Formats: sequence, structure tokens, C-alpha cells
Amino acid sequence: MQYGICNLSIVPLRAEPSDTSELVSQVLYGEHFKVLEKRKKWSRIRIAYDKYEGWIDNKQYLEVSEDIYKEKNKEELKLSSDLVEFITDEKLLMPIPIGAVLNSLSLLSHQYDGNIVSGILPKENIVKTSYMYLGAPYLWGGKTPFGIDCSGFTQMVYKLNGYKLLRDASQQATQGEALSFIEESEPGDLAFFDNEEGTIIHVGIIMEDNYIIHAHGKVRIDRIDHSGIFNVETNRHTHRLRVIKKII
Repeated sequence: MQYGICNLSIVPLRAEPSDTSELVSQVLYGEHFKVLEKRKKWSRIRIAYDKYEGWIDNKQYLEVSEDIYKEKNKEELKLSSDLVEFITDEKLLMPIPIGAVLNSLSLLSHQYDGNIVSGILPKENIVKTSYMYLGAPYLWGGKTPFGIDCSGFTQMVYKLNGYKLLRDASQQATQGEALSFIEESEPGDLAFFDNEEGTIIHVGIIMEDNYIIHAHGKVRIDRIDHSGIFNVETNRHTHRLRVIKKII
């Protein structure tokens, strides 16, 4: 078995071993993973944090030993909390996004002078963190302010506050405790939405006074009611509410 760590800022994770394949997620700087299958140009990996799998270009990661992989699994995450910061060495000035993992700076011979967040923060901080992504364009598979999808948004906001969510909305919907009514919810709870087949296809973060922040075209704030999300610009419902869950 082989292991690796992302030594670049934002690396695409694809459904198939091809540059034209669907983007299913992204691997951010410092994230480590297990290599499940290695080919000439591509590796199929499983990210340690959320067990998400996909294909990554062999030129876009650094191989590490099993001992280092296991060591990283035990460490408390240290994350960049600045919207954009820089990693440096003698020759390099590389931007990294909020949520990049900083546990392996010495291993990668890099320096970082920005702000770092670690540990579990109060639930009240969830909505505050979500504002960091406000206006970020929607990108299927994205996990950064330069492009993010609905579940990437909720996962990263929770991660920055010390709470672990799975990657996809349907996976996140299996976590936590279901609430019976919107009135029971608190800021920071998650609302999930389904399609006509009953499949969970969307997720957002509950705010105060029946508002929700979510990634739909961009990370935006809309109203939420018993029917679902009400778009304040188009004056119509865009997503059908399935369940609200308390994760924390």
C-alpha cells in the first residue's frame, strides 16, 4: 500500500483517470491519503479525512511512508483560517485557500505566517465562518472560495470549526439527529433537500430568523420555510425541504 500528501494548493479529484473526467472533489494543500491503485499517470486515492475516493494526477502529490500517514491520522488538524494565504520556501510563493492543512509544513519544507485554527470551536461560530465563503461561485466538486459546491461548503465550514462532515450531501444527511420542525433548529444546524425521487441533492446551513446560507449559483443567503428554500431575488421556491439535522 502506498500513501501520499498534497503539496500543491488545490488539486482536482476526478471520477475517472482522465483530465476531462468529472470533478468529484478537490484535494487541498496538506491533505493526506491512501493510494488504492497506481497507474502510469494516475492514482486512485482515498482521502484520510472523509474516506472520499477519486483519481489524482501522479504529478500532483508527494509520496509518503505508512508511518507518516499514520502519524498524520493521529494529529489534531491545523488549518489555514485566512481566505487566501501563502506558503513559501527559498524559491516558492504559493497561494493556499482557507481550510488548507498545515500539519506537514516541516515535512514539505514550507513556511507559513498566516492565521491558524485548530480544535473544536463553539457552535455559534459556524455561521460566522460561513460568511467567509459568501459570494463564492458554485463549482461541482469544489471546496474553496474560488469555487465550491453545496456539500463542500458545509463540510469546509464545519471542518474549520473542528467538526467532521462527510463529503456529499446524501452522506452528510446520514449524520446527526433529525429535528421535527424548523422552529426546533438553531443557527449552525443543517437543512437537507431532496428531488422528486426522494434523493438528497442539496444542503445548507441554518441561520437566525428563518434564513439559510447555501451554495446555489454562488454561496448566498435566502429564506427557508416548511416548504424549502425561498429565493429572495426570484420570489420562488428553489429547493424542497426534506429534513433538518442537528450535527453538533
